[in-house]
Amino acid sequence: MSQILNVAKLTSRGRNTSHYEDLDRADSNSRPGELLQDGDSYPHSTQELEMNSVSAVPDDTFTVTQAVNAFGFGKFQAKLSLFTGLCWMADSMEMTILSILSPALHCEWHITRYQQALATTVVFLGMMLSSTFWGHLSDRYGRKQALTLCAVLLFYYGLLSSFAPNYVWILFLRGLVGFAIGCVPQSVTLYAEFLPSKQRAKCVVLLDCFWALGACFEVLLALIVMPTLGWQWLLALSTAPLLAFACICPWLPESARYHVACGEPDKALATLRQVAADNGKPMLLGRLVVDDSIVTEQRGRVRDLLIPQLRKTSLLLWFIWTVCAFCYYGVVLMTTELFEASASRCQSQPESSNLLRLVQPIAGN
Repeated sequence: MSQILNVAKLTSRGRNTSHYEDLDRADSNSRPGELLQDGDSYPHSTQELEMNSVSAVPDDTFTVTQAVNAFGFGKFQAKLSLFTGLCWMADSMEMTILSILSPALHCEWHITRYQQALATTVVFLGMMLSSTFWGHLSDRYGRKQALTLCAVLLFYYGLLSSFAPNYVWILFLRGLVGFAIGCVPQSVTLYAEFLPSKQRAKCVVLLDCFWALGACFEVLLALIVMPTLGWQWLLALSTAPLLAFACICPWLPESARYHVACGEPDKALATLRQVAADNGKPMLLGRLVVDDSIVTEQRGRVRDLLIPQLRKTSLLLWFIWTVCAFCYYGVVLMTTELFEASASRCQSQPESSNLLRLVQPIAGN
């Protein structure tokens, strides 16, 4: 049996890392590099990770996807699940509060049904208008930077909403809350890019547990706060998870896939080393390359979703998402409206009694 002993030296090739062609392309039949047996035997501050130990390997390159799959699901992903789940929980609380806030404003400020519906609609309008903006911002500056800004703005405008003196101000501030909420899906993008292929679908779906937890927590908070302190205190206290998430954002990792796409393999390698260390796995032996077999410098555009290869899938996903959102928020918002309509006027019953009627259906959902 014969083996080829490869001894590679760490070299500095003076490449321009701002372009994709500076990265070696992966062969379509490439396999991940062998695992280092000694976690300290790889370089720590280079543009590329070269083999520096004797090993018989068929290929000395690996991609981000291959590295994440090799490291598996471990401590790193568990911590990221909690961080992402906290963001998802905070988003759920801000959406659930719509069902509680609207009837409360109707009773206190005697707004019309049209104004009551507009107070809810403006949040979704802000989400719709900001989604593209947050997507471009995340692609340009990174998921971590966008999520940090989102958490700060969401906490700030959510807290200011509790001081709104009249209907116009509550409408304006809740619209800005909706604008910030448009970035929350980026947390799922960041989370999915660190998940191994086998666990990706299951783990992303399990994030719904945090959404349900946030909805239940908001209902319980309303039951305690609303009868005695009113909706202003409910809005203020509901921002607590947002403050917690904003505080932990500096510890969020940036996506290694994003760094590679931006031509920054050294930063991507640093992130992958952190994943390997947290999961107790040795770092891959080899050189990091771009995942895509065809590398282009042009970023993705929205209209690219409608090219012939993707048109059918994009249209189906848009339709499914629209129907799901219509049904879900229709049920959540209509249940409180039905119970309010079946009850007497706001002044005819104690506030706590009316509140129980309003929030019990939400808890059941």
